Amino acid sequence: MTKMRTIYVGDLKTEAEHLKSGSKIMTEAPEDNNGKGEMFSPTDLFATSFGACMLTIMGISAQAHGFSIEGTRIETEKIMAANPRRVAELILDFYFPQKYSAKEMRFIEASIKTCPVANSVHPDIVKTIRYHFPEE
Repeated sequence: MTKMRTIYVGDLKTEAEHLKSGSKIMTEAPEDNNGKGEMFSPTDLFATSFGACMLTIMGISAQAHGFSIEGTRIETEKIMAANPRRVAELILDFYFPQKYSAKEMRFIEASIKTCPVANSVHPDIVKTIRYHFPEE
């Protein structure tokens, strides 16, 4: 069990603390909902968590199978919908630092499907995943 505490600090901002480690993050309402765009919004964190979870599970799988994904990055785009206001689509562009063998790519792709955040996301949210590799 993991516990966090979140406090509304005013001006449409919150501060969340991971109670075990003391690590803190702040959020703010998004610009399109009265925020200033100075920090992550809660839905930005949701989208970021999706990508961070995938990278973490990919890293665990790569480590278990004797290769590295170090340097891999994800650029995530969040598309909102209205009525009700919600995340409608997440576009994840994976940028790999190298090309991987077919076997390694099977491990990478399988690990993406086992990400707990991805498995917790409502099925109506469109998930677009694109892979990018360096040019040879």
